[in-house]
Amino acid sequence: MTTNPSTLLLLAALAASQDTGATKAPKSEHQHDVNKSGDKVMGFSHEKTTHHFRLRADGGVIQVTANSASDTESRDEIQKHLGHIAGMFAGGNFNAPMLVHGVTPPGTETMTKLKADIHYSYEALPSGGSVVITTKRKDALTAVHEFLRFQIKDHTTGDSLEIPAR
Repeated sequence: MTTNPSTLLLLAALAASQDTGATKAPKSEHQHDVNKSGDKVMGFSHEKTTHHFRLRADGGVIQVTANSASDTESRDEIQKHLGHIAGMFAGGNFNAPMLVHGVTPPGTETMTKLKADIHYSYEALPSGGSVVITTKRKDALTAVHEFLRFQIKDHTTGDSLEIPAR
């Protein structure tokens, strides 16, 4: 049997373009670990809630909401967790994100060092809550954006990595 060289090239190109899953397995396993650790550390299910991390010109926002308006248990746990997180972060304590992700998130060393220059405010929302992070200091702002971009990527939220224009 003879094979046309064009056919061989086409088959090779198709094989090279196919995702065998080999590159996705570690990410899937990592994502599973992040979700499992997150559920434990945060006190609510990632499956029943939605995370968003938004960059702003003066800092950013961490927002978590219950997927169902009737899920008051998740809402209450989110509000409890985010209120606690705002206080921890203001004190320079970033242990919770480290426990969730298994690594120290980028930016946290600078955020700890410059904690007096960064403001964290907790806001309750009807279905969850948010932590608003603001700073006027450029190096602190860079660190906050590094931290939030890491969160976006590691939680695979799909949120923009860009800072919106004012």
